[in-house]
Amino acid sequence: MQEAVSCDRWVVDGNYSQVRDLVWRQADTLVWVDYSFPVVFSQVVRRTLWRAMSQQELWNSNRESWSIAFGRDSMIFWVLRTYWKRRQEYPVLFQQPEYAHLKIVRLSSPKASRQWLEAL
Repeated sequence: MQEAVSCDRWVVDGNYSQVRDLVWRQADTLVWVDYSFPVVFSQVVRRTLWRAMSQQELWNSNRESWSIAFGRDSMIFWVLRTYWKRRQEYPVLFQQPEYAHLKIVRLSSPKASRQWLEAL
């Protein structure tokens, strides 16, 4: 990750806490996709069901099975466990002095995301 963020231009998708300090300290802009719980939950349920039914290849020949889709480590249960915690955590992190340099773009709906992307 250090090598990736040492380049002049880069994009990181996702926010893994293990590399947050490294990535956020090197970044100039952070895009927070902060959709409502009903939007996030419905998207993850639809995507999970589709992947389990269609057996669409995801990565490295992996496919979502019904046991994974509804198992203990499923994305559906991950959203239920983490959504509210992350929603409270991020605004606090954004206020930390070490991240004061970041331009925060908060996108609160799919429509806001489309509009922002179209304006780029």
